[in-house]
Amino acid sequence: MDSTRARILRAKKLGVLIRDARLASGRSRKAIAEVLGISPSQLAAYERGDKAPSLPELEALAYHLHLPVEHFFGSDVLTENESGEDIEERLGRLIQIRQRIVGALLRQAREDAGLSLAEVSRQTEIPKSRLRDYELGERPVPLPDLEALAALYGLSLQHFMDRDGPIGTWLAQQRQVANFLELPPELRAFVAKPVNRPYLELAQRLSEMSVEKLRAVAEGLLEITL
Repeated sequence: MDSTRARILRAKKLGVLIRDARLASGRSRKAIAEVLGISPSQLAAYERGDKAPSLPELEALAYHLHLPVEHFFGSDVLTENESGEDIEERLGRLIQIRQRIVGALLRQAREDAGLSLAEVSRQTEIPKSRLRDYELGERPVPLPDLEALAALYGLSLQHFMDRDGPIGTWLAQQRQVANFLELPPELRAFVAKPVNRPYLELAQRLSEMSVEKLRAVAEGLLEITL
């Protein structure tokens, strides 16, 4: 009886994590069900904990949502108990805030370049009224327009990207993962082993030292070995 109850509780907990991961991704139940090759009703049963997915289904779900499969073996949620509507509302607010920030950065860049709206309009062929709306954050800046303005001001697109917000944090994490995956396999294996963490921390401290301090450390090591 205890074993049966444990399996039921495990299925319920797994269902919560599956639903949470789907909501965090912003995907519909139908879209996820199509990826897994099951019906939306079966996925709903998984999310309620009435049924439990197989390991291959869970692996496919983790792969599709860019999550480690171990996420579903734990208890941490991604959405902080937000509903799908809450997530959409929060993202909508973030987009509005980001548009105003991009607009302010565009205005600052234009002023730093010593250009008027009329001059920018003439060089980019973007109407002056639209440029004004961009700078006030009242109109989203299409990427081609943003690229043209960035080039005119001598700035990279990265200058306008989110750095400190939740999206910026996520983007930074994705870049870190991509950089890690570009390492040679043997180096990735070394970094991934917890036992090697002291060596990594030592390397970090050494990288922060000045050339003079590094030279002193090297000379000290040389004296020890001689």
